[in-house]
Parts: sequence; structure tokens; C-alpha cells
Amino acid sequence: MKTLSEHKCFGGVQGYYAHASTQIGLEMRFSVFQPPQVTTARVPVLYYLAGLTCTEETFAIKAGAQRVAAELGLMLVAPDTSPRGANVPGETDSWDFGIGAGFYVDATNEPWCKHYRMYSYVTRELPVIVAEKFPADEGRQGIFGHSMGGHGALVGALRNPGLYKSLSAFAPIAAPMRCPWGKKAFMGYLGDDHAAWAQYDASELIKSTGFPGPILIDQGLADKFLSDQLNPEVFEAACREADQPLILRRQEGYDHGYFFISTFMEDHLRHHALQLKT
Repeated sequence: MKTLSEHKCFGGVQGYYAHASTQIGLEMRFSVFQPPQVTTARVPVLYYLAGLTCTEETFAIKAGAQRVAAELGLMLVAPDTSPRGANVPGETDSWDFGIGAGFYVDATNEPWCKHYRMYSYVTRELPVIVAEKFPADEGRQGIFGHSMGGHGALVGALRNPGLYKSLSAFAPIAAPMRCPWGKKAFMGYLGDDHAAWAQYDASELIKSTGFPGPILIDQGLADKFLSDQLNPEVFEAACREADQPLILRRQEGYDHGYFFISTFMEDHLRHHALQLKT
């Protein structure tokens, strides 16, 4: 692992790092905020998965999370949203597929399957790197994300019982099998096997596997993607049927961007801190 830069921040350190990834087969970058409490003990770690077109820098710069994370003693980790430098034909043709749009799946279609393995990178490889290189308590991990990253957080938590003790999302793509973004990504990365698609759809997964704690979701009602891409009502209905505790807050007037996310970031961090206390 190499350090790209580190910056004093609210008594802790905001850093940017890179390493050679075995899952991706390329260099991957990620950011880490270490709260001041790391000087005396290992601390809970909260993974944030960003949305389409974002990088490992987006969350740290725009979300306004470090002040409250420093207060609560939470380490914040944010990976990049796709491989970089794979040079797959077509990976830069559109903003919602390829670079910046790995969709947190392990691709099975050629030529994507060699490098586009963001699901295994996020849930298997990155936590090991973080636990080895930083004072993170790997027994107290949480995960959250936004949009495509909200989808990734929900799927990662539901498919890995016991790995994460807390879960939330901002405007997640909650039923990707039903929306244009999801269909495009799944067809491109996974082919036409809908059984494989269902393994990356939170609204399908929740029918057979639950989460041990409450799931918090915030959704802006002025979000231009709400009606055709996000489908929170589908996930809500599936949770109701599965008796899964869900706090779905519909926020009047808020859109899809980081002004919305930063407004409710403190609520999410406190939600995670409560679940990660023990």
C-alpha cells in the first residue's frame, strides 16, 4: 500500500491511499478518515460506497462526515467506484456503465470479468487491507452508500450475514432488476441470467435473507431519478413482507445530490454508531 496524501482533519487524519488489488488485478484507490480515538484503541469502521461517476475522493470532499465521525470515533473508508486502467473496449462510452460505474458486482461476462469485480473487492479484499494497515476493529463494521453505492451497501450486507453490524443508504437503487440503470449494468456485466441478477438486487435478497438490525434509508422527494430508477417502495414492500425493520424517510424538497446527503449525514453516522457500540 502507498500513501498518496494525508491531511489533519477534526483532530484526526483524512488520507488517500492506493494498493495493488488481487481481486481487480489493477491498482485501486481508497480514502480513509481516522478519528482522533485511533491513538488509543482500534475503532469501528464504516464503509461508504459512492454512486455513478464518483471516485474515492467524492465522499471525503462533499459529504461533510468527518466532524461527527471524529466525535463518535468512527473510521470512514470509501473505495473507488470501478477499476481504472482496465482498457476494456467501451468502458468510457457512457457515464452509467464501465468506468465510474462498476455497480458493485463481480462481472461474469467477457471482457468485463477479468477486472470488474467490485463486489468481492469491497466485501472481501478491502476490509482485510484496512484491518492490516489501520487501527480498525474488524469485528465492528458498518456499510452505507448513495444511489449505485446504496445498492452496493444493501447487497453487500444482505449477502454477508455477520460481516456488517449496521446498514443504511441514501437514495439507493433499491430494485435494480426493474430500472434502466440496473438492467443495463446487469446485462453488460452478468449477461441475461436473471437468477444471477437477483443475487445483486436488494428487493429480491430481502425475501430470503434479512439484516439483524434496522435499515435506515433517506430518499429525497425532489429526486429526478426517483420515479424511474430508485424504486424505494419496492424495497419497502419487500421488507414489510419479510418483517425486516426498515426506517424509510421521505424527505420533501431534497434531490439526489450531496447537499441532500450532507444534510442527513449526521443522522446516518449516529445510526451506525449506535449499532457499532458493541
